Amino acid sequence: MTNKLWFQVGIGVILALVIIRLFIEVQGIFDPLFIIAGTIFVPLLLGGVLFYLTRPVLNFLMKRKFPKWAGVLTVLLSIVLVFYLFFIMIGPIVTGQINALVDNAPEIIQSVEESAQYIFDQRERLPDSIEEQLNGITGQIGDRLGAIGGWVVSFIGSFVSGVITLVLVPFFLVYLLVDHKKFVPFVSGFFSGERKGWIRKTLHDIDDTLQAYIQGQLFVSFLVGIMLLIGYLIIGLDYALLLALIGMATNVIPFLGPYIAVIPAILIALVEDPIKAVYVGIIMLIAQQIESNFITPNVMGKSLDVHPLTVITLILAAGNIAGLWGIILAIPVYAVIKTIAKNIYARRIEIRNTATRDIE
Repeated sequence: MTNKLWFQVGIGVILALVIIRLFIEVQGIFDPLFIIAGTIFVPLLLGGVLFYLTRPVLNFLMKRKFPKWAGVLTVLLSIVLVFYLFFIMIGPIVTGQINALVDNAPEIIQSVEESAQYIFDQRERLPDSIEEQLNGITGQIGDRLGAIGGWVVSFIGSFVSGVITLVLVPFFLVYLLVDHKKFVPFVSGFFSGERKGWIRKTLHDIDDTLQAYIQGQLFVSFLVGIMLLIGYLIIGLDYALLLALIGMATNVIPFLGPYIAVIPAILIALVEDPIKAVYVGIIMLIAQQIESNFITPNVMGKSLDVHPLTVITLILAAGNIAGLWGIILAIPVYAVIKTIAKNIYARRIEIRNTATRDIE
């Protein structure tokens, strides 16, 4: 019975639950480790993203007989140059649009409040069930606004802390660029024989999965931002570049990103001209359809093929567990776990076939 797969899986689940329970009981001991991990999490994450974006450049330079230190230095200078060009070319426009948006914020808020008040004033003409729901929403607005205010303060504090820790990003990036090839031999060095080969293959597959996701997702987000910018400029929407950059950034969040990006665009469009809000919705719908049906399948291929229902479930669960970071990291973590599970399954099939062949 101990050789049965269901028995081994059951024992593994029981042991995992016991370990988790023991960890919860003594978690106070690990508080310093959590503090350290929280401090380096954002710089390490950003360093990893930059690593996967710039590693192809480093590999290209290495093939051209560049010394490693010269290749790494070239990559770092290229990053600085890209950010500098972005700052001098787009920075003034974005800054001007942000300042204009701040100046017009009271008018925008007032217009939104008037529109919402008009809707609430019409509630007597609606069915009783809908009127009761609107009355309940009206009573909760103050609490929601208070919660949003607290979230904004917390977000600002986290953002400032993140900016401070960005100093660590170049150090992580340099370390990854210089020593990334040592990681697989180091980990596989603890094993021997066929298991060592399996570990090396699994780690390489995980690396390929992360590279495909990070490079593909950022490239898709860039293309979505370009499509939104073109659409907003065509309809003459104010703050077009700023709103397109917001759409580009939020598209990193799977599934929910486009819907988050369209909210500020629709609010601003309602203030300018209500018909523009319809145009904004159409632009976002077209961009999302092009992205989901043409861009993403061709950029990422089938290596990260995840069912939409799985994406929604993962995002909801990860959001409740870890908030915004959980939503952002849910899909790549799932992709890594899926890669490991596929390698384990393939290994078991290989062992079973080998055993059957030996018996025959």
